Amino acid sequence: MTRKRRRMVFILTAMALLSAAVALVLVAFEETVTFFYSPTEVEAKAPARDRGFRLGGLVEEGSVRKLADGLTVEFRITDLAASVPVSYRGILPDLFREGQGVITEGKLGADGVFVAREVLAKHDETYMPREVSDALKKSGVWREEDGSK
Repeated sequence: MTRKRRRMVFILTAMALLSAAVALVLVAFEETVTFFYSPTEVEAKAPARDRGFRLGGLVEEGSVRKLADGLTVEFRITDLAASVPVSYRGILPDLFREGQGVITEGKLGADGVFVAREVLAKHDETYMPREVSDALKKSGVWREEDGSK
């Protein structure tokens, strides 16, 4: 084998190994990536039922309801254009309340109810998660000058 041929085999082998490594990394990332959806996006095209995702928006006024077991809470998340029912079993953050921004993580059930396994509430009066504010801006209900809805 000539020197030129050995170099070409080495380069092709290195490229094949690099391609395989990149493919493995992309497959691993695909399993751990969690996408963010607004209620309008969920209503327009619901994600796959077995795929976890984040749902963010505002807790709809008058929608919070605690069930008899004391741990399960049902509420609706809205971006003021659409809303999605959410069911969560667990202790809610102290700052969780109606009209406040939240991000929930979980899966969409067959009945169209988002079953949350985690609820994240905003941490002060002026904070709004970037994904939630972007969704509100997209729906046209966000006022940029004062940062309110």
